[in-house]
Amino acid sequence: MITPGALDRLHPADVYTCMLRHARGDWGDCCPEDAAENELSLREGFRLVSIYRDRNGEKFYIITEADRSLTTTLLAEEY
Repeated sequence: MITPGALDRLHPADVYTCMLRHARGDWGDCCPEDAAENELSLREGFRLVSIYRDRNGEKFYIITEADRSLTTTLLAEEY
């Protein structure tokens, strides 16, 4: 899923590339503590949160729900 704001402002190729990174466990611009939390979340089944920037420097998040039923791309201001 992608929010209307993210769909409007992010370049589709950047979203696609970052989705692949998120799926591979590359958490982007997360701080080390948040990256470690994501690693724990992989093992324990909690929510995953990655932070990226598109080619224009726009910060956005990719979040996968704990039950892995939904992954959402949203702008930082929508978080």
